Amino acid sequence: MAREEPQIIPPELLLRAYRAGIFPMADSRDDPEVYWVEPRMRAILPLYGFHLSHSLAKTLRRDRFRVTCNAAFDAVIDHCAAPRPDAAESWISMRIRDSYRELHARGAAHSIETWQTGADGIERLVGGLYGVGIDRAFCGESMFSRATDASKVALAWLVAALRAGGGELLDCQFTTPHLVSLGAVEMPQAQYLELLRHATQESAQHASARYWGGAASAGVSSVSAPGSGAGAGSLLALGFAALAAAAAGSSSSPGNFIAQSLTQTS
Repeated sequence: MAREEPQIIPPELLLRAYRAGIFPMADSRDDPEVYWVEPRMRAILPLYGFHLSHSLAKTLRRDRFRVTCNAAFDAVIDHCAAPRPDAAESWISMRIRDSYRELHARGAAHSIETWQTGADGIERLVGGLYGVGIDRAFCGESMFSRATDASKVALAWLVAALRAGGGELLDCQFTTPHLVSLGAVEMPQAQYLELLRHATQESAQHASARYWGGAASAGVSSVSAPGSGAGAGSLLALGFAALAAAAAGSSSSPGNFIAQSLTQTS
């Protein structure tokens, strides 16, 4: 008798969990069960505390990567779930992967991708990240890199877009040396929940943008604005549109414009 595939986590349950400061993980890629995590200590990356190193600024200014938003969500989460040299198993199970794909289809989970053209002239996905957006909070889930600085560039664009769109909170869940080098800080869960509550209190001006990004795709490095599809009026899409418009009107390259914007403290 064939084993019945586990059902996805209901999107409504996932979103309620995020609003309560809880998120799911699994023990392995094939694990049909999930467990809910509420860390005692929580990592966030302050949007105006992002550490732009000289080397990362140089990478941005050289426009080594083309950056997009929500253009390849499925590919990003598959790369994030793939085996890594430093980890025997992935916490992103197939059930979790399928649950976030459904969340993305409903406009509440989003990805940022970095692309690079090889010597053969073919452009390939080489880095990216994905997460969940609720009101003015973005909860980062995972990132991957297949080229030097590819995930760092994706994170830099995310920070710039959240700042441009009026975001307040970038949740990183757990601290890692990589995130700390980029400005992440750790705090007790109770303090994080206070920040989360403030960032998820909808006001009239944000009520029409409850979830960020939708299914709209924005080719940021080519300074094209998001389309008019689902989520085109949301905070993340508006942030990318603002960056795209500003970069298009600037005399510098898109990457240089982002590097300059990230040095501003307010």
